[in-house]
Amino acid sequence: MVRGVLRTATRRLTLAGALVLGMAPLACATYSDKTEEARAALLRGDYPGSVKQFDKILKVRDHDELPAEWKKNFALVVLERAMVLQAMREYESSAKSFTAAEKELEFLDIARDGAGKLGKYVYSDSATKYKTSPTEKLALNAMNLVNYLVRGDLSGAKVEAKRFTVMRTYLRDYDPEHEHGAFGSYLAGFVNERLGNADEALRYYDEALQERDFGSLTEPIARLAARGSYRGERLLDYLPEGTPPVPAPPVTKPEPSEAAPPGDGPPASQPAPSSGTAPPSEAAPPMQRPSVDALGSPLPRPTAWVAPKGGPPTEILVIAKTGRVPFKIPERIPIGAAIGLAGAYVTGDTTLLEYGMFKVVVYPELVKPHNLFVDAEMRIDGKLVPMDQASDLGAEIVAEYEDIKPKIIGAALSRMIVRAAAAEGARAGGNAAAKDSGAGGLVGFLAAAAIEGTMVALDKPDTRSWSTLPERVHIGRAVVPAGAHTVEVTVFGPGGKERHTAQVEVQEGGFAVVDVTTLR
Repeated sequence: MVRGVLRTATRRLTLAGALVLGMAPLACATYSDKTEEARAALLRGDYPGSVKQFDKILKVRDHDELPAEWKKNFALVVLERAMVLQAMREYESSAKSFTAAEKELEFLDIARDGAGKLGKYVYSDSATKYKTSPTEKLALNAMNLVNYLVRGDLSGAKVEAKRFTVMRTYLRDYDPEHEHGAFGSYLAGFVNERLGNADEALRYYDEALQERDFGSLTEPIARLAARGSYRGERLLDYLPEGTPPVPAPPVTKPEPSEAAPPGDGPPASQPAPSSGTAPPSEAAPPMQRPSVDALGSPLPRPTAWVAPKGGPPTEILVIAKTGRVPFKIPERIPIGAAIGLAGAYVTGDTTLLEYGMFKVVVYPELVKPHNLFVDAEMRIDGKLVPMDQASDLGAEIVAEYEDIKPKIIGAALSRMIVRAAAAEGARAGGNAAAKDSGAGGLVGFLAAAAIEGTMVALDKPDTRSWSTLPERVHIGRAVVPAGAHTVEVTVFGPGGKERHTAQVEVQEGGFAVVDVTTLR
């Protein structure tokens, strides 16, 4: 009898071990593992190689191709690819990927989701579509704004600015304690400034100033204040004391049909984001593009345009993006430390964990990439022009994650309690069956091992995140004489220095945008 019971128990243990070992590769194949080669290529500066890795995951042949079927992780992979394409100066393809990804992505409502639902998703619900965090969602629209500005598409840029505004307004209403999106607000203000919408531009610049100071906005705000009447609290710090408001027609707010809901396509009442010019009612100079990009490749010549009297200044705007934000990997911590971090977000009887065989908690933790470049400077015709740090997206991602980390670990512990309870049930049943066999507690132990080991192998943390998002965004601008100019952008950090040069020609009253993205 004893031998029979032991043989049965041994078979159960062998089966449990086979199940655990067989499912181990599945448990280890996290999103961060699958995209590791793409990130390694970025660190080497091999942007085409990184795009090829993302295309391989998407099962497409070309970086301009979208997946025929949107599987659970594909929207995030397309988003990752869009950022690398922007670094390669493939702006049209980047815009296509950003727009497609936004339609498929969902939003992770940190402010209103309950601890259980939020923790369940972030910890182990990787079977669902990826949900962008507030920082990621606003950054998506801001980065896509760059694609339209560099290509001279003010119409598309305005539509993207409206999408950005819809989400930023939502976040401000439901999560007023956190300010996000200074970079996007800055660019949206720039778009409206070039379109001649003084009050709208001032409103956006005021939004950007709510988060951080921008020395580069001192002159633009003074120019706009002479034509617009809007005076936000932060704008007053940038105007001479006693500057009175100038009477102006009230700002027309968009109709509800114009406000695109988050994640949807362009509003029906607005033109689709495509190459084109601003509507006649918004007479404004077309964007002037660099004639040679930072890699020395020729770009199409801009359309000549003569500025009317009293038109906007001749200007160059430079955007430099350095490094990448922290990304998630599976991390192990002891159960005791996890209980201390999770606090009130644990459900179930934690004493059951004392009997569990697995004394560690595996959860998704943020780690910093090895960024080579962290800062940037710019020169126009050899003259140094100050740059502002427009956003520290890495710090925002970390702060955002630290807010929800207790919920994530709480969810992990709650799942372990469920496993421990199931294992204890199996242990009790096995011991009862072997009570008179002389096998002692061995049968119960093996039964518990089979249950708990299998459940651990099936459970894995969700390490999905937008890992190609730049860590920092720098911005600078200068009023220049009409004509040809040399723009030099130097990024520097632990990896030394890297210089990017672009030759631009700006028409009277026009402007040029130069974008440099390193992602390493």
